[in-house]
Amino acid sequence: MNDSLKDKVAIVTGSGRGVGKGVAQLMAEEGAKVVVVDPGVNVDGSGEDQSIAETVVAEIKAAGGTAVACTESVATMEGGEKIVQTAIDEFGKLDIVVTCAGILRDRMIFNMSEQEWDDVISVHLKGTFTIVKHACILFRQQRSGNIITFSSTSGLYGNSGQANYGAAKDGIAGLTRVVARDMGRYGVRANAISPSANTRMSGTVPDQARELRAASGIIMGSAPALRGEAEDVAPFVTWLASDQSEHVNGRVFHVTGGLVSLLNEPEPVKTISTEDRWTVEEIARVFPSTIGMELYNPAPPPTPSA
Repeated sequence: MNDSLKDKVAIVTGSGRGVGKGVAQLMAEEGAKVVVVDPGVNVDGSGEDQSIAETVVAEIKAAGGTAVACTESVATMEGGEKIVQTAIDEFGKLDIVVTCAGILRDRMIFNMSEQEWDDVISVHLKGTFTIVKHACILFRQQRSGNIITFSSTSGLYGNSGQANYGAAKDGIAGLTRVVARDMGRYGVRANAISPSANTRMSGTVPDQARELRAASGIIMGSAPALRGEAEDVAPFVTWLASDQSEHVNGRVFHVTGGLVSLLNEPEPVKTISTEDRWTVEEIARVFPSTIGMELYNPAPPPTPSA
């Protein structure tokens, strides 16, 4: 067993399966005491199975690590507070928070229901806030802490049929950048991971749906391709949780297979300016030959039939 996280206490949400499970197990292997948070719901958020988290805890203990199960939901403020309190009650402190918990309710925007929107936003975006907010109260007092959130290419680049998921995931990236600035003065770091791996969530999108989107010209632009397995994401997350990465704050990384990419910060690509206010006529004249040149369209309209 290595010791890069020796004497650290970590909360990992959504750690009953997939990427979260891999993170929890590797963190425990590296010496952390881990709160395995997972109510055991299905991919769409339905159902509940307490044994999912307990099984991971048993596996960690069998490998010589230390862990405790927590089945609270991240989607409520009360749940977020109880999860943080579990770390304090069981291990006496908290050093690391990793927010992997998530569900999917894929639907094209014109068919998406309010419930499908609300449920995904609640688990991903609000569910990140409920944990991070309560952890930050503690981190501010102790003048230390490490927050690792989970974004996605679905939000950073855009993926068809995932308006709810993409909005939440891009929101998490924004939330993380703000938290990094809010909490940096207190010795707390916040970074985001955009993972890509073969998991039960990625497997829920039917091949037929992927083929239809591709045939319609709906693609993800320059988003990195899916590769690797869930466990491949854990090493970088674990390193980021360690003191070895103490200089890294407010960044978004894409992690898939053997690839780790630092994603760029939003910045101007091309600019047009005028001394006074633009007129509509001026924009119509200038735009096409300046910032409008060679603009990429992720979903071009069909070519009219001859």
